[in-house]
Amino acid sequence: MSKFTCSPLLIFSFILFFTGQNLASAQEKWTLSVNKEGIQVYTRPIENSKIKAIKVVTNIPAASSQLLAAIMDIQTCGEWVYHSKENVLIKQVSPLDLIYYSLVDVPWPAEDRDYVVHIQAEQDPQTKVITVNSPCIPGYVAEKKDIVRISHSVGKWTITPVSKNLVRAEYVLEVDPMGNIPAWLINLFATKGPLETFRNLKAHVQKETYKKARFKLISD
Repeated sequence: MSKFTCSPLLIFSFILFFTGQNLASAQEKWTLSVNKEGIQVYTRPIENSKIKAIKVVTNIPAASSQLLAAIMDIQTCGEWVYHSKENVLIKQVSPLDLIYYSLVDVPWPAEDRDYVVHIQAEQDPQTKVITVNSPCIPGYVAEKKDIVRISHSVGKWTITPVSKNLVRAEYVLEVDPMGNIPAWLINLFATKGPLETFRNLKAHVQKETYKKARFKLISD
C-alpha cells in the first residue's frame, strides 16, 4: 500500500465557504444543512468568525483499515477529493505520521490555495476508533506567487467501526481560507464540495488494493 496520505486535502473541498481557528473553541450545537445520498453535512458558528465550521458524516461499507488506506493514498487523491491539484510528500515519520504539501485549484476569480499539513493517525485499543488529526503547520515550503498560503486550519477524521464491513466516517474542519472569496463562489461551493468528495470516496474505497491493506498498529 502507499506510504502517503491525502486526508487533509479535504480542507480544500471546503475552503471556499468555511473558516475558523480552533476545533475546541466552538460551543454552538451542530445544525444539519444537507442530507443527501446518506451523507449529512452539518455547520456551526465559531466565535469571532462570520463563517462556519463543518462536519460531514456518512456510513461507508468498508473495514476500518480499508477506509484508512484510501484516505492515506495521496497518489489517487485526485480521483475523489474535490479540486485536488498537486500533492507532494515532504517527510514520512512513520506510516501513520506524515508531513506533506498540497495545492488546490480554486475557480476564477479566486486564487489557488496551498498548505503544509502534519498528519497523525492513531487507534484506541479498546474501542477500535481511529482518529486522524491534520493541522496546518508553518515552513517546509516557500510561499509561491499568485497562490494563497493557508496558515490556519484544523481537520479531524474519526473512523468508527459499526460492523465487520461497515464504518461510520466523520470529518470535522475549521479553516481560514485567507484572502478574499466572492460571496457567489462561497454559495456555489456550500454543498457541492462535501457531497462530491464523499460520494467519490464511497466508490473509491472499494478498490481491491484498499480491501487488502493492513497497518501494523491498526486492527479491524
